[in-house]
Amino acid sequence: MSDTGLPHGWEVRHSNSKNLPYYFHPDSKESRWEPPAGSDPDKLKVYMGQYHSSTSIRPGAQVASTNGANGTNEGKIRAAHLLVKHRQSRRPASWREANITRTKDEAMSTILGHENKIRSGSVGLGDLAVTESDCSSARKRGDLGFFGKGDMQKEFEEAAFALKPGEVSRVVETASGLHLIERLE
Repeated sequence: MSDTGLPHGWEVRHSNSKNLPYYFHPDSKESRWEPPAGSDPDKLKVYMGQYHSSTSIRPGAQVASTNGANGTNEGKIRAAHLLVKHRQSRRPASWREANITRTKDEAMSTILGHENKIRSGSVGLGDLAVTESDCSSARKRGDLGFFGKGDMQKEFEEAAFALKPGEVSRVVETASGLHLIERLE
C-alpha cells in the first residue's frame, strides 16, 4: 500500500468533466468514484485532503455559473455542507470509505462533534469538510454551488433556504445522511 492509502496499482486521477478526483487502475482500466476495496481510509483521507482538495474556494468567492443562458442566479442560493453517512444512508459509500458501516447513532455523534468545533470557532465548515465530509464536494470545501428550489432533497432545501448568508444549520437529516449546511450566498 502506498502513502495514498490505495491498494497496489490504484491511483487518483482528475475528471475534467466533473472537476473532481476519481480512482483509476491503469492495468485493468477500472475507474470509480469510491475508493477501491482494501483502501486505508485514514491514509486516504489525509492524502486527499492534502493533494486533491480546493483550498481556494471560500465564502463569497466567484463561482462559474451554468444556471441558464443568461448566467443569472436569481432565486438561487449557494451553500456548502458537511455530510456524515451511515449504513442506512441511501448510498452507504463515499470517497473516504468504500463501505460505510457506522450506525445512525454513531454518525450523529460524529456530526455533533463537528458542529461543536464549528460553533466554537475552532474550525470553519469548509475546512472540516475537506477531510471529514462523505460527499465528493469535500474537494471543494463542501461547496455545492448555486441551486434553486426543487434541486435538492426537501429537508436539505428547507434548511438551506432558511439560513442567512454566513449561518450554519443544526444537523439536517436526509436520505443521504446527516448534514451541516452553511449558506454562502
